[in-house]
Amino acid sequence: MIKPKNDFFDRVYQIVRLIPRGRVTTYGTIARILGSPQSARMVGWALNSSHKFSDIPAHRVVNRHGLLTGKHHFEDPNQMQRLLQAEGIKIKNDQIQDFDTLLWDPALEE
Repeated sequence: MIKPKNDFFDRVYQIVRLIPRGRVTTYGTIARILGSPQSARMVGWALNSSHKFSDIPAHRVVNRHGLLTGKHHFEDPNQMQRLLQAEGIKIKNDQIQDFDTLLWDPALEE
């Protein structure tokens, strides 16, 4: 059974709200958690629509290489980097430094 798009978006938002401050995750990780590993792009679409909600930390979701590929969907292209840096995350050339250490994957958490 195919779930409505809004249901998928709501489930994405539920997961994004769980990402701890100072950590990041990827579009693909969220898609895998939702049981739809081929839907990373749809996770991105959900996050592009999330900016109307103040409680969804979309800035904590990056691509699988730690690149800030979603930065152009923020009010200002530098906003994503500023928000991450305010949480103590170091960024160089639009890429998360120490990405493997900062990557949040609830399946790997203790």
